[in-house]
Amino acid sequence: MNATPFNEPATAAPAELDSVFDMVINGGPLMIPIALCSVVALAYTVERSIRLRASELGTPKLGKDVLDAVESGGPTGGLAVCENRDKPLTRILGAGLARFGNSVLEVEKAVEDAGEREVRRLSANLRPLVLIGVIAPLLGLLGTVWGMIEAFSSIALKGGLGKPELLASGISQALITTAAGLAIAIPAQAVYYYFRGRIDRFVHRSEDFYLQLEEKLNAWKHPRLESGTTP
Repeated sequence: MNATPFNEPATAAPAELDSVFDMVINGGPLMIPIALCSVVALAYTVERSIRLRASELGTPKLGKDVLDAVESGGPTGGLAVCENRDKPLTRILGAGLARFGNSVLEVEKAVEDAGEREVRRLSANLRPLVLIGVIAPLLGLLGTVWGMIEAFSSIALKGGLGKPELLASGISQALITTAAGLAIAIPAQAVYYYFRGRIDRFVHRSEDFYLQLEEKLNAWKHPRLESGTTP
């Protein structure tokens, strides 16, 4: 009969992590809020990718259509195009067209206010991505600290001094939450800055179209002033 060492505690074989699902299961309870963060980040990414398309913001062709309408039909024609094709770009340009005849400062103020409103509206649903980019790694770090506490407590209770496999297994599971948190936070931050770039490009495009619109309005207004009629 083979003798076994007296009072030697049984060592559980470390769990093998053969798949992502196994890693999630072995990450502990904090993997639940981390998983929820991933779902929220994915939902807002899909929503913003749809809402921030050029066709939703206002394509360069739409801006050119407004300019052409102003050139042929004056402010009234341009404003009709803006009202019929409601997009952020047309709302910004329409704010200037609606105040044609007022002072330059009043027109510019109206366009700036409209632009700020549109940018706030477009940026509103980007904030959750920033929040997830901050919270997810913190949740992962909390899970790691909690897991290491449990690992060291388990070693102390099982008399595992001198058995590094017990500590290695516990730390391996604890680090899963940190890896998961970073795997969510890094794409969330990248997506946020990508969408911010889209909004910034839209702002620059709107400014360019407004400058062209201002030139066409001046060309429409000055001949009428020279003829002695009120615009």
